[in-house]
Amino acid sequence: MMTKVGFLPEETSSFVGRRAELARLDTALTTRRMTTLIGPGGVGKTRLAVRAARAAADRYPDGAWWADLSPLYDDALLLPTVSDAVGLADHTLRMPVEALCEWLSDKNLLLVLDSAEHLRGPCSHLLAELITTSPGLTVLVTSRQPLGTRGEHVVRIQPLPVDGAPDALQLFEDRLRAGDPRAGLDAPGDRAAAADICRRLEGIPLAIELAAAGIGRHTVAQLATRIGTRFDAPVDAEDLTASRLDLLADDSLWPRRHRTLRTTIGWSHELCTPLERLLWARLTLLRTDFDEEVAREVCTGGPLTPHEVDRALQGLVAQSVVQRDGTRYRMLDTLREYGRMWLKELGEERAAADRHARSFLGLARRAHEGWTGPDQITWYHTIADTHLDLCAALDHLLAHDVADAQEMAGRVGFFWACCGHLSEARGYAQRALDAGPVEGPHRTRLQWVLGVAALLQGDFATAEKYGALCTAIALYDHDDEGMLGATYLSGLTQLMNGEPAAALEAAERVLRMTETAPSDGASPEPRTAAADTSEAAGGSGTDCDSDSDPDSAPVESAHRLRCRLITVFALTALGRLTESGRAAATLRRSCELGGEYWTRSYADYQLALIALLQGRPEDSATHARAMLAGKHRLRDSFGIALGLDILAAAIAAQGAGAQAARVYGTGHAYWRMVGHPQRGTPELGPVRETCELQARAAVGDAAYQRAFERGQADNAEVGLAAALHSGLQL
Repeated sequence: MMTKVGFLPEETSSFVGRRAELARLDTALTTRRMTTLIGPGGVGKTRLAVRAARAAADRYPDGAWWADLSPLYDDALLLPTVSDAVGLADHTLRMPVEALCEWLSDKNLLLVLDSAEHLRGPCSHLLAELITTSPGLTVLVTSRQPLGTRGEHVVRIQPLPVDGAPDALQLFEDRLRAGDPRAGLDAPGDRAAAADICRRLEGIPLAIELAAAGIGRHTVAQLATRIGTRFDAPVDAEDLTASRLDLLADDSLWPRRHRTLRTTIGWSHELCTPLERLLWARLTLLRTDFDEEVAREVCTGGPLTPHEVDRALQGLVAQSVVQRDGTRYRMLDTLREYGRMWLKELGEERAAADRHARSFLGLARRAHEGWTGPDQITWYHTIADTHLDLCAALDHLLAHDVADAQEMAGRVGFFWACCGHLSEARGYAQRALDAGPVEGPHRTRLQWVLGVAALLQGDFATAEKYGALCTAIALYDHDDEGMLGATYLSGLTQLMNGEPAAALEAAERVLRMTETAPSDGASPEPRTAAADTSEAAGGSGTDCDSDSDPDSAPVESAHRLRCRLITVFALTALGRLTESGRAAATLRRSCELGGEYWTRSYADYQLALIALLQGRPEDSATHARAMLAGKHRLRDSFGIALGLDILAAAIAAQGAGAQAARVYGTGHAYWRMVGHPQRGTPELGPVRETCELQARAAVGDAAYQRAFERGQADNAEVGLAAALHSGLQL
């Protein structure tokens, strides 16, 4: 759910009571730099933090941003998770903490870290640095214990009152009706029985919600009796009717004064069928939201057939163990902990981790195969949304199956590099290479990923090294696809180093060598030169319909498309604009045919640059907006920054100085997101400078600066939406 600026989770159920706590939190957020909301598991810290942050969001010009730390199994992904949460996709070689501090240094925003108790030390250290270097930053943390950070203000949250206030009873009734709109507390004695249940459960919201979910199998009176019997009976280690997990509790997670919740979860666990309990345990391996297909892949085995997984999942939803939002499911961290204890008791930890890793290796394979196809955008978003699960699977494979780890890191590495996870792409690729001497295409792909990630970080020496290595291996193996990929890496490195002639010669040679040898099922590239010449001469290039049958036309491999992109960039850099325009238009059509957006967007970018250099700024703006639309769909901040620069130049060339300045300002905000000043191939610098001078001359320095600062201050999404609007305000 987007606030005016920032991101906060959607509230999917009613919010009950907490007026006093909300008032205390509002005061704390107004007067303190860092507030930690503490309380036992299940007491409602997350819901209260969401509500408080939403109420305070408008006070922060740079928004309220949310980072869920509950899925993190160690501190390795803490910095990437927080960076993602605040919109930073750093493309530099800096230390991640340095990049995050610099990004937040001039911002006035609210950062919420949810469920930090298992990372108290690392969170405390990180927040101490952020608060010191970012004077406009306010932090709200939820945790079971204080972090111990200097200046931390602690607000303790208690369970809902059960005597003299209706909140607990209201929550019980709300959750009862959420499960069955026809349900209620209308039968004689029901309201008194429900009040007794709330007292027995000490007003703990999660315990009340779990109890309300049990009404489908019992009446309210029966439920009160069962809970009363269970809570009054002493726990006996020899009593087989008691939940075994009651005997497994860790006092550090489940202090004796908070065992009511543990006992309630244990009771809810007993109400589950054996297969529901088994699914509960196996689902705890999933770090992110999941759908039914993922649940089947990760949890099927033994008595849990795919059909039984579906049935058991719906049973867990009915009992509020798993939450459903449309087609997606998730489990609260408190219930996940309980399931993990059961998984350990069953002796299934390794088998479950193997299934989890195998499932996400399969996802990586399917995503890699779907790069050139109609589902490319969907695969991009899937890889981004399952990032923590992919990292967990990679960590497991690195410890237990190096060959699979090398394959997986290579298959997701380019996705990560394109989506801004450069540190993870490079880090996991290096770890996989260092893990063992496995040879073959998976190891070669890893070396290619390392080179691409290094190049995007500005480490041209490392990129050049791996480009040469991949070329040598591909030549030795007679691997056409490997040659195309290596040429893309080496060619892009040469372009960035100001050597377009060398890049063009190598790319054209390799394209000729491989054009009659389809790879990965691809056919040779289509020949549409006549149409391309006509389009380059005056067409916009955005309408790429062809007279040929699109269903029968060949689709090129991703490596071949990227290698052709090198020829387009090189021709433009060499000033051969007519040839470059023809090649870019042909490439764009090929990408469109295969459903490929990433390369297509850069073809649009080149068409925009060529049109600008040829004195056609209106066509340039049209191509730039097409590029931006594609990069926005891919969530590619680096590509968006490049696109905004060329769009601003095209607008400036049309005489709209103030509008160009605002787009330049938005572009500057995106460049800051990736941690770079303006970047691109060397010939872009003079184009930017010329067009900026045109914009300043059109409106004057003062008006230009005001418009630039407005664009820079805009929320990035808002600024991008304004830039994509085609109306030119002259």
